[in-house]
Amino acid sequence: MFSAFLIKYAEIGVKGKNRYLFEEALVHQIKSALRKCEGEFEIRRTQGRIYVEAAGEFDYDETVESLCRVFGISSICPVVYVEDEGFEKLCDTVVGFLRDVYPERNKSFKVNARRARKNYPKSSMEINADLGEAILNAFPGMRVDVRNPEIMLNVEIREKIYIYSLEIPGPGGMPVGTGGKAMLLLSGGIDSPVAGYMIAKRGVKIDAVYFHAPPYTSERAKQKVIDLARIVSRYTGPVYLHVINFTDIQLYIHEKCPHEELTIVMRRYMMRIAEHIAKETECLGLITGESIGQVASQTMSSLAATNEVCSLPVYRPLIGFDKKEIIELAQKIGSYETSILPYEDCCTIFVAKHPVTKPNLNVIRRHERNLEEKIGDLFKTAIENDELIIVE
Repeated sequence: MFSAFLIKYAEIGVKGKNRYLFEEALVHQIKSALRKCEGEFEIRRTQGRIYVEAAGEFDYDETVESLCRVFGISSICPVVYVEDEGFEKLCDTVVGFLRDVYPERNKSFKVNARRARKNYPKSSMEINADLGEAILNAFPGMRVDVRNPEIMLNVEIREKIYIYSLEIPGPGGMPVGTGGKAMLLLSGGIDSPVAGYMIAKRGVKIDAVYFHAPPYTSERAKQKVIDLARIVSRYTGPVYLHVINFTDIQLYIHEKCPHEELTIVMRRYMMRIAEHIAKETECLGLITGESIGQVASQTMSSLAATNEVCSLPVYRPLIGFDKKEIIELAQKIGSYETSILPYEDCCTIFVAKHPVTKPNLNVIRRHERNLEEKIGDLFKTAIENDELIIVE
């Protein structure tokens, strides 16, 4: 029965003179999300409202699912709209709406009319009272409750009259693209896809870099990361995934540096490479899935050691989360089952048995000098052989 959706937003409403830019970005993201849905849609901005109207038959569930992945939407309201053909016609439409949507008509309700078109012959209060009377006459088992109603019936008088009562929660946040672009260090684990999701929720476009170590990591491990990027792309739009062959650098570090420092030194070179690609692709920062104290490379001292090689800011949205909270988010966005597939990434293959948890920066820098003979050429080769995969 629904033929349209009212799209509500939250933060965009306080953007002042720039609000229209955020609304335009949200409309663009909605169009992108609906492109693969069955049916044709018209998206309209009018008087602080965004409407998605179906131009014919469409798949309701598929459409709602797609809209629920668009950052910037706070709620989605399935709408029935009618032309203004008199108040009696409106009463009949409202009664039919309640009959179709609520099979058990013994609930409390409140009518909330909003008269954006001021030349309508009734005031908002009169619409509330007269529609309420029509509902009570049609359904004697229903009752009015203006404080805590089970059904909030919204009626908006605009160029058409829009009727809705359901509010489906959206993901919130800001439209992707309004917050610049950042580079996600994407592994095959649980944390990094969630980190990408959370930064994208703040309007940031996501690119990604994955460090592959063949033959120590398999093609299935690489495919796993591509699949994770695809899951993230449901929310962010296309992800430009840079696959870096890290094997020679890892082996060289393994040969030249103390084993308890392998993870930190490797991590520092991953950050250097990720930042190099980020700058070339006009990203404004790096994103990682690190959480304080989760593993040896994520202590405060270790994070300081990896930060030291970067001039771009490093965003860590999971920094204060425990594993249970991260897993719950991974399950929510649909990445968890893929993340736990048993294909090793390059970090776990080369991890030391007893990694240092409080690395001394001066010591780390001194040991990195052992790499000076070849690391520059290896770094250059890794960058030149960057494999770009566009994932959507």
